[in-house]
Amino acid sequence: MSTNNLSAKNIYRQWHLMNARNQILGRFASETARRLSGKNKPGFVPFLDSGDSVVVINAAQIKVSGKKETAKKYVRHSGFPGGYKEETLAQVRQERPEQIIIHAVRGMLPKNKLGSLMLKRLHVFSGSEHPFKRQVTSSEHEQTPKTPEVKETQNGGVK
Repeated sequence: MSTNNLSAKNIYRQWHLMNARNQILGRFASETARRLSGKNKPGFVPFLDSGDSVVVINAAQIKVSGKKETAKKYVRHSGFPGGYKEETLAQVRQERPEQIIIHAVRGMLPKNKLGSLMLKRLHVFSGSEHPFKRQVTSSEHEQTPKTPEVKETQNGGVK
């Protein structure tokens, strides 16, 4: 019995088109991070970058639950005195909605050189137009993460 180990020369990359319209941010970002890291492939090994390229469209229409639109803060510091900057999710959505998804996916990738390489294969666009139409094959439809369907019972409860 032999074991087939994945090596750098055997890596095959695909392109995935994911539509963020009306998707929950955390669930969408975790599925995107899985595809970028290659964890959706049967030959996954954590020490090789075997992930695929992901194109995300309609980033401006991503949804969040609860009061996160006003309560969630994005904080950064320039390193200089008075360089503390803080923005809410609503402010980031108006100015640069792509950064919402990039920030969420970055937090779910490894914090090393492989994570940086994986993030370079993430392409996020606020609208539905993107320049990667040739890479994303026409037979592949816009992919959205599978969300569980909620079925209601006759007495009004959720099954």
